[in-house]
Amino acid sequence: MNGTILQSIRDSIAVKQTILADADFHTKTAQAAQAMTAAFRAGGKVLFCGNGGSAADAQHIAAELSGRFYRDRPPLYAEALHVNSSFVTAVANDYGYEDVFARMVEAAGRPGDILVAFSTSGNSPNILKAVQMGREKGMTIIGFTGATGGKMADFCDILLNVPSTDTPRIQESHILIGHILCQIVEQQIFGQ
Repeated sequence: MNGTILQSIRDSIAVKQTILADADFHTKTAQAAQAMTAAFRAGGKVLFCGNGGSAADAQHIAAELSGRFYRDRPPLYAEALHVNSSFVTAVANDYGYEDVFARMVEAAGRPGDILVAFSTSGNSPNILKAVQMGREKGMTIIGFTGATGGKMADFCDILLNVPSTDTPRIQESHILIGHILCQIVEQQIFGQ
């Protein structure tokens, strides 16, 4: 048991050390923060989508922005697209699960808004449809994926592809990156 614990911690640290040493990844993270900051300053919003653990990550980061991160400040318009279970189940039933996020992006997305799409594989059909709809609506697409970016890589303006193929390690890094974005956005809009 202790071996599993230690190996999981080592593996998580190794992924983060690879990100720490990757200047291109730092640049892309800064670009994502700048895009989000610009959208909020222009009165826009940031929408998030993901499935399973990635849905939890999407909701977590949306809550940090719409609630607070480090400081008390006005809320920012950030929302995870899966939080209305009646909408999700109605669309899944009437149109199919692949359409649940694309339908809400179609309804709520505006040019200049941001869509942050989480998919460790980059190949989730409902995330791909949401990203494609986001592009049609003139949104900036920020993708959170694993190493390859999957099919989603072709549709993202900014791809934050964690250098791993191990889902738990990817998701742990997604939360780290999401927290970094929240911190930068909060600092940029509201000061230190």
